[in-house]
Amino acid sequence: MVDVFDYKKEYKELYLPKAVPAIINVPEMAFVAVDGKGDPNDKDGEYGKAVELLYGIQYTIKMSKKKRNRPEGYFDYVVPPLEGLWTVENKDDVKNKSKYIWTAAIRAPEFVDKRVFEWACNEMANKKNINTEKAKYIKIKEGLCVQCMHRGSFDEEQKTIAAIEKYIEENNLANDINNERRHHEIYLSDFRKVENEKLKTVLRIPVRRIV
Repeated sequence: MVDVFDYKKEYKELYLPKAVPAIINVPEMAFVAVDGKGDPNDKDGEYGKAVELLYGIQYTIKMSKKKRNRPEGYFDYVVPPLEGLWTVENKDDVKNKSKYIWTAAIRAPEFVDKRVFEWACNEMANKKNINTEKAKYIKIKEGLCVQCMHRGSFDEEQKTIAAIEKYIEENNLANDINNERRHHEIYLSDFRKVENEKLKTVLRIPVRRIV
């Protein structure tokens, strides 16, 4: 039986933290991503379309193993979980989902470079007539962060965020969210199919040490 690489199992420190805050140094990773604005719950909004596009590209890359010219260094893998980087222009809008500014992203395997990404986009555009112009290949190095597993509804995340903020305050750290380092969520459950109380989401906040 051929092994299929599962990022959640191989990098448990990144994807399966405990339900108590802990510090982590996140290395640089490559992502397929889409930027957008607006309420992620809007059925006709940008977010749902972005998620569909990301999964389409990822599964095109995954199935490239069946192509004669499959990417150099290819290994079979479980498509990593959906992730989101979130912010608002005005802090007063943090509870107004229509004001959210986000980047939806899925980690790209190590054999995926910009050339492989562009090939996948062209495959979708040519064979399925899907517009992939909003997708991009990016690298992110988050560095020092505090993260925690949140269980339950997205609307109840504030409880877990409060625990993270307390940990930050008690460990000589400072919240370092800015235009470059954003509130980060990793969705371990398919929120389209799983009941709210059973959702599992990694919440990650960038920090800096207080000198």
